[in-house]
Amino acid sequence: MLDEYGLKLIRLDLPFRLDHVNCFLAEGENGWKVIDAGLHNKETAERWGKELAGKQVTDILVTHYHPDHFGYVGRMQEITGAKVSMTKIDADAGLNAWQDSFIEKLYDNYLLAGVSQDMGENMTTNTNEFVAQVTPYPTVDHHFQEGEKIVIGKYDYEVIFTPGHSDGLVTFYNKEKNMLLSTDHILPKITPNISYWFHGDPDPLASYLASLEKIKKLDADFVVPSHGKPFHGANDRIDEIKAHHDKRLDQTLEAIRNGGTVADACEKLFPKKLTVHETRFAVGETLAHLEYLRNKGVCQRELREGKYWYYI
Repeated sequence: MLDEYGLKLIRLDLPFRLDHVNCFLAEGENGWKVIDAGLHNKETAERWGKELAGKQVTDILVTHYHPDHFGYVGRMQEITGAKVSMTKIDADAGLNAWQDSFIEKLYDNYLLAGVSQDMGENMTTNTNEFVAQVTPYPTVDHHFQEGEKIVIGKYDYEVIFTPGHSDGLVTFYNKEKNMLLSTDHILPKITPNISYWFHGDPDPLASYLASLEKIKKLDADFVVPSHGKPFHGANDRIDEIKAHHDKRLDQTLEAIRNGGTVADACEKLFPKKLTVHETRFAVGETLAHLEYLRNKGVCQRELREGKYWYYI
């Protein structure tokens, strides 16, 4: 399906419930471009070793700083000498998010969210465990600019900033074919995680919804995501995602009708048993929805006994 675009999809396994990430290979005039690289682990290294054997890699395009996209980039750059490009905001995030100084603050922030001490320690440890899977860090040679044109495979693509899932996430749009490499901005079956991680954009859900509207104006036909299979009809999927968040915002408001912490609301919004890794995302997403409502003036927040308390 992607051959006509000069793209090869490289599906890499992930050790999570979301069990894969789609990376891409595209041949250029002087060598190959790689889009995203997966986690830095043995399986990823072996797979890329096979895929890149005999190929000269000139560029690694990084869509955002999350470990399943950014993790192996540094090692791949060491092996290939390729130029690495990503947005400055996510390049900075990728170099800072797993530093001791940041991780040390996480535990206190989880306590502010009303998480138990044991779970706060477990979630902080879980974050720390990613360090080995995102290092060595790459040298970022080029920062994407909004509207920049890049040749990927057989066509030109426009770089479009779509913050929300991460503060500096980008998508790539080819006008000629009305085709969107949607990265993690629009996914076919699940909604991208929109979390507030106690730093960066204070209202990531507002940014995400604005980014959806930005992409909706393109009315893209063919969408190639970073998780799941390619599909047709970006705008239909955007409408579904927006409806999902409208419903979750209503549920979030109901969850704090009698007041509560982030953790209280999270338990109501995510009643199924979650792993520690999944709980991190659930807390982050709950907080993003609460902060969206607070910024809209729909609910309020105050500090009670060392915990954020949200109420209507």
